[in-house]
Amino acid sequence: MTATPAPGSEPVLLWPDGAPGALGDGQEDRPRLVPHLLPGGAPRSAVVVCPGGGYSMRAAHEGDPIAAWLNSLGISALVLHYRVRPYRHPVPLADAQRAIRLVRHRAADWHLDPGRVGILGFSAGGHLACSAATIFDRGRPDAPDPVDRQSSRPDLLVACYPVISFGEHRHDGSMKCLLGDPPDEELRAFLSLENRVTAETPPAFLWHTAEDQAVPVMNSLLFAGALAEHRVPFALRIFTRGRHGLGLGSAGSEAATWPAQCARWMAEAGFLPPA
Repeated sequence: MTATPAPGSEPVLLWPDGAPGALGDGQEDRPRLVPHLLPGGAPRSAVVVCPGGGYSMRAAHEGDPIAAWLNSLGISALVLHYRVRPYRHPVPLADAQRAIRLVRHRAADWHLDPGRVGILGFSAGGHLACSAATIFDRGRPDAPDPVDRQSSRPDLLVACYPVISFGEHRHDGSMKCLLGDPPDEELRAFLSLENRVTAETPPAFLWHTAEDQAVPVMNSLLFAGALAEHRVPFALRIFTRGRHGLGLGSAGSEAATWPAQCARWMAEAGFLPPA
């Protein structure tokens, strides 16, 4: 199954009249979604995809190829081009929250189910996805902008070798790009996302490799522990071997099984269309 070329293949600006906090009017100052929408019919689930890149760039192999995989499962996907360095918190989070709201606002136009909107991220994009899953609001019914009336809480989370903590097991580059150098200590604790999990955090699928030298596996373990403490349903897969940044995985490797395992989990969560 492949994405339909129209409607929805053109990038959609999150704020058509200019993004809050924009430092200029270039392409990198205009956060946007690139929709990979499937044909109409019964409303489909949707997943916002957040590529990694240390909050300094967005890795191409963690964007459109992931959307194509989601399309193959019958899920519409939207790749988020969120703002990165020199932008700092709270700008990337605001972009992710706006993306989820916008998907719900456009659900009827895009043949989507507003009650099945997930978020998926890799590495620093995993930190962004987990931030959106733990720091959200239900929307403002009286907001002048109708998009802001929508909830920013995702219904499902997939986190792939995610940056989670800015403590002992941090990824320095992501932390400094997001928070500055040196970072504010209060903000550093706040955005260590093992501290943000509550019973309202959506169900999650996490995977990591034990030998990841860039983002230690303890990041996923800390987040999984917090999910367990708050009785949030989750699945955790730790693969023995594999470098950081694998994306869909290297052919023949153990980690290359994560898409199939995640697909089964998403089916159980009701995100895949009936067989």
